[in-house]
Amino acid sequence: MSVRRPGPRAALIAAASSVLLLAACTSREQSATPSTGGGGPAASAASAASAAPAGDGCTLTRTGYPKIDPKTAIVGFSQSEKEANPFRIAETQSIRDEAAALGIPADHLLVTNAQSDLNKQIGDIKSLLDRGAQLLIVAPLNSDGLQPALDAAKAKKVPVVTIDRKVTSQPCTDYLTFIGSDFVQQGRRAAAELVRVTGGTGKVAILLGSSGNNVTTDRTQGFKDELAKTPGLTVVAEQTGEFDRSKGQAVMEQLIQSHPDLTAVYAENDEMGVGAVNALRTAGKTPGKDVKIVSIDGTRNAVQLIADGSYNAVIESNPRFGRLAFQTLRQFADGLPVPASIVISDDSYDETNAAQKAGNAY
Repeated sequence: MSVRRPGPRAALIAAASSVLLLAACTSREQSATPSTGGGGPAASAASAASAAPAGDGCTLTRTGYPKIDPKTAIVGFSQSEKEANPFRIAETQSIRDEAAALGIPADHLLVTNAQSDLNKQIGDIKSLLDRGAQLLIVAPLNSDGLQPALDAAKAKKVPVVTIDRKVTSQPCTDYLTFIGSDFVQQGRRAAAELVRVTGGTGKVAILLGSSGNNVTTDRTQGFKDELAKTPGLTVVAEQTGEFDRSKGQAVMEQLIQSHPDLTAVYAENDEMGVGAVNALRTAGKTPGKDVKIVSIDGTRNAVQLIADGSYNAVIESNPRFGRLAFQTLRQFADGLPVPASIVISDDSYDETNAAQKAGNAY
């Protein structure tokens, strides 16, 4: 039987997979060493499978874009929300740290913040392009609505890497790729933890994230799909806290009044979860015991609450995208195919490891 040798396209795909697999193999192994964005491990591709391109993947040849070396380029980063949220602080710092590590001059990294205003983010991205940005990293505020900005980047043949929230536009047409977590899986993992810490019985409230983005939709879907396997746990209320601590606290105060027999809370980010803790304490309840709490993110505040016994579990959503974002732009510049989505690997915290892993939190 003859053996077929791989053609040029297969060789490119294999090379691309090896680049992202290398990233996956390094991050968790280096978790003891301070890394980008607050001391924890950088985000990395979850597995070789996540690096496999759809079709041929997105390439310089396919897009017709010029070859731009990230180390010498003017790079624009559009942050979506004010940096009062630990996730956003760590995310922006990760971009800055990786740019510095690559030797990119400070005046070649342009950073804007949309302050949770979609129209401002569109204007910010257009402004970055006007200021000469040759590569863009964008943390979208919403999944919809950024098309005018993406069109402006496309017109100037500027690659756009989106991080942490998916947009509904077309990869390799309107933007290069999305780098982020599997949010449905995060919801499933959170539900599994809630089943574990409650023993599979009780009444659950969901503190929903902000509307209009895939993070909230996916984390809700994954959680409900997994929780449906445990009939002893019933969702009795769900209300948005908009990923905000004070709003999460206000919602939780209302839920305590309307559902005094509530026994568990699923918060779609840690900030709302911490808000829930504050509300429960004010109401004379003992969070982590009277009412079990599971959330998603991996902030230092929430992880410390687990170690203190006032919280039950956190599924990580790693915000340290800098290294992988720049690696992806480097890969694209080298002519290698880039997949439409790069799913990262996320850790978890519970009562067995929170104290030991607190240094990885942000």
